[in-house]
Amino acid sequence: MKPEHIRNFSIVAHIDHGKSTLADQLLLKTGAITERQFREQILDDLDVERERGITVKARAVAIHYTPPEPGSPTYELNLIDTPGHVDFHYEVSRSLAACEGALLIIDAFQGVQAQTVANAYAAIESNLEIIPVVNKIDLPVTRVDEVLEEVETILGLDASGALKVSAKKGTGVEDVLDAIIQRIPAPNGDPKAPLKALVFDSKYDPYRGVITYLRIAEGTIRKGEKIKFLKAGTTHEAIELGQFRPGMVECDQLGPGQVGYIVTGIKELGNVHVGDTVTHAAAPTSSPFAGYKDPKPMVFCGMFPIDATDFEKLREELEKMSLNDASFSFAPETSDALGFGFRCGFLGMLHMEIIQQRLEDEADVGLIQTAPNVTYEIAKRDGEVFLIDNPLDVPDVGRIEEFREPIARVTFILPASNIGVIMQLCEDRRGVYKTTEYLGPERAQLIYELPLAEIIYDLHDKLKSATRGYGTMDYEVIGFRAADLVKMDILVKGARVDALSTIVHRDMAERRGRQLVKKLKQEIPKHQFEVALQAAIGARVIARETISAYRKNVTAKCYGGDITRKRKLLQKQKEGKKRMKQFGQVEIPQKAFLSVLEAGNED
Repeated sequence: MKPEHIRNFSIVAHIDHGKSTLADQLLLKTGAITERQFREQILDDLDVERERGITVKARAVAIHYTPPEPGSPTYELNLIDTPGHVDFHYEVSRSLAACEGALLIIDAFQGVQAQTVANAYAAIESNLEIIPVVNKIDLPVTRVDEVLEEVETILGLDASGALKVSAKKGTGVEDVLDAIIQRIPAPNGDPKAPLKALVFDSKYDPYRGVITYLRIAEGTIRKGEKIKFLKAGTTHEAIELGQFRPGMVECDQLGPGQVGYIVTGIKELGNVHVGDTVTHAAAPTSSPFAGYKDPKPMVFCGMFPIDATDFEKLREELEKMSLNDASFSFAPETSDALGFGFRCGFLGMLHMEIIQQRLEDEADVGLIQTAPNVTYEIAKRDGEVFLIDNPLDVPDVGRIEEFREPIARVTFILPASNIGVIMQLCEDRRGVYKTTEYLGPERAQLIYELPLAEIIYDLHDKLKSATRGYGTMDYEVIGFRAADLVKMDILVKGARVDALSTIVHRDMAERRGRQLVKKLKQEIPKHQFEVALQAAIGARVIARETISAYRKNVTAKCYGGDITRKRKLLQKQKEGKKRMKQFGQVEIPQKAFLSVLEAGNED
């Protein structure tokens, strides 16, 4: 395929504005799939995506389309469908690097939302040709003119050439195809130059090893050639080449501008890096790609197998998961309470939930997950500054000069009538007000700086509740700021349970500790002896609850007679309980570890 007949484009939008539905219609209209194969979200092939109705992974597909005009050539349109949730913004940025243009989808009623703004700016920074598309024009209530005005005022894009479509009914899809061909530039690249291809994704197949997704920038790759991964420094043979249409279809070669996959038989998961450059082993390119900027995980939690024998299986599954998701990281850790497991890093809470669900559903590994926490920065008195992602790593209070927490700049787009409620919500979470900007008579943009720890738990849910679903938010971490933070330990029967330790603000520690021990009291069953639950900061106990012991009526068989007989039996029971309290172990169920998270949601 000649480069002038190739178009590479991505579809970006806010959550639920119709990206996947439009992608389905493009496949249907171009004959890539038949009416019989057509189903909603055909590109969302993960169970978790279909179950939740969201896109988690970016997906590439090659479409062949011939315009209806007589004598028109056949074009190859390489479409990359992307996620819309803030936690998967890294997937979007990777996809945009493999494109020359982007379709920016905007809901005809909801208009420009927080992630619309974030994704539009990401596309502008990547120097892409952006085509605004107003979707859902079939809704009974639309405000197309106002939405187009928002595109110009908020995003600064020319809305005169915006397309109006209904992806659900297939209205205006032909106009989208024509706009892609006419307005998105063709890729550059010399087919005779040394091979230079970008690795923009990869996945593990148990039968064929690692399948690497490529975008060819220059040169041509042919089946059977020796190729080299520059970052890993390894040489392999191109056993199989192909494109996604939308299933895997083999081909003999891929040229400049084309998007496809390569199978090299790699079984070592560490040999493939997203953002790497693939070139010929004999004549390598002299200008490799700079690679992607590594994402920084901001939310961490411990994941431990319920069955200790699943530890190696969990390690293998986490390696496969990190290959398919470069923004996920993990490292081994041990816990006195839970045994051997892994400290895992995520971009946000939804990202954490998705990974946990995929491990349990796809890999069939039973997990215990500890309370999530963010990364903190600590400056010690000796001048050393370091990052911690585990409350157990917090040094003694006397050695800490400054305890810093990550701060995020949060952009809310919401109905103007809800500004007061959201400002109160942010003030309660130690937010610092920045600006308010009215986007029209009914909508406003509110910007706050908030501690990341206050955002990740439940701010999104509270925002949706307060604005009846109309408010949206987007955030980016801007740095660390000093705060009065403390490590709160939970003691069960006098022993510290490391998996329940959390970092909290001193002003909220007492309330949080009280909520937590109350929750634990409900979750931990009664024992034969009294169990004390305590929340403590250092040596100071700030909250306590007591789980009373089971009490057997040992005097039931004593009817009448001297009172000393009863006292003797009660004394015997008392000594037994004392001995049991000394040697008895408290069983802490899995639900108790999750109660730390639930207590955070009730603040």
